[in-house]
Amino acid sequence: MLKTKISDRSAKVGILGMGYVGIPLAISAATAGYSIIGFDIVPERVQLLNDGKSPIKHITGKDINELRARGFEATTNFSRASECDVLIICVPTPLNQYREPDLSFVISTMASIAPHLRAQQMLSLESTTWPGTTKQVLMPYIEKSGLEIGINFFLVYSPEREDPGNSQFNTRSIPKVAGGHTASCLALAEEFYGTFIDKIVPVSSTDAAEMVKLLENIHRSVNIGLANEMKIVADAMGLDIFEIIDAAKTKPFGFTAYYPGPGIGGHCIPIDPFYLTWKAREFGLHTRFIELAGEINAAMPQYVVDKTIRALNENGKSLQGAKILALGIAYKRDVDDMRESPSVFVMELLRDWGAEVQYSDPNVPVFPEMREHSFDLISVNLTPEVVTDFDAVLILTDHSDIDYEMIRANARILVDTRGKFRGDGAIVRA
Repeated sequence: MLKTKISDRSAKVGILGMGYVGIPLAISAATAGYSIIGFDIVPERVQLLNDGKSPIKHITGKDINELRARGFEATTNFSRASECDVLIICVPTPLNQYREPDLSFVISTMASIAPHLRAQQMLSLESTTWPGTTKQVLMPYIEKSGLEIGINFFLVYSPEREDPGNSQFNTRSIPKVAGGHTASCLALAEEFYGTFIDKIVPVSSTDAAEMVKLLENIHRSVNIGLANEMKIVADAMGLDIFEIIDAAKTKPFGFTAYYPGPGIGGHCIPIDPFYLTWKAREFGLHTRFIELAGEINAAMPQYVVDKTIRALNENGKSLQGAKILALGIAYKRDVDDMRESPSVFVMELLRDWGAEVQYSDPNVPVFPEMREHSFDLISVNLTPEVVTDFDAVLILTDHSDIDYEMIRANARILVDTRGKFRGDGAIVRA
């Protein structure tokens, strides 16, 4: 029985998708005593992991070697799903060109493992998606295999809550939401995840668990949108929005601080709201509040470029032909994750206006291949002479290991989108 295998840790766990969610999950589950197989479609990533190397900045090679020492192996052979007692899907769920949900990675993963599903397995989807995905997309594959969900096969949705680079929380300490297709599915999910996560939060269904994940990230999107709009208003009034927010957050109740920036990035916040707006249309609903926040956030890269244009004009320089340095291009501080980074949208707008754009980011030495963005660039090493050579420097991601005082002392024009410098009239704030 699967429950017995979970209890004595003899269950083998297959994690499908070895990225920012899958690798930390593998480490946590392996630490609890499970044998782990990591599945991925990228041979280079599989080879890196099997060589004891990490493809992610905040996961070290030491972490991967310790994982390997516990029996972990990575593979591109999805037929090995039959060896696993628990299967966890952690693949990307992006938007397509029409800003609609793209479940192609989930569907291709299910198509790959469906012939190898068997009795006494649990399948858990952790990828962010719209309410109903687990039932409408995953369940038909299982039923076609002749398996009975809740009887001899167990289907679960349990959304990932990883926050790359956040040293205060890890996979074990972040409470884990779980919804099962049946009561027995949920009970098994609680049993399994409870062996390596401190607190499990059960909900009534897979649909409810899917909605929880969307609410979490829509909450952030809307509040960041508010902060960005307040930034624009404060700027027009000659006020420093960061001073305003820092004062407001001293209120011990009723206020949570969110900060403006050049836009929003990462795999969740720019994408998840559109999963719900898309699904809501099926019910004849128009999610105006959510969509407005998305519009405000999506407009921030253009706002940054407009501020840069004005700053250059005031110094007798046009944007066309100007040398611009983008400082920090990962989507958030101290990570190497480029997914949906607003810095890239700023860089593209600058390039479209005819600027010569380069970047410096200690976490991204070479501009990576991206589905919708292309720059043939490597990170610039920062020295006073290099900084002085640029017509403007834009602080887009505020990594910790950058000498900002050196930047301020040598930049001809410094555009600060992250509030690194307060109360300095020489700094252009965007």
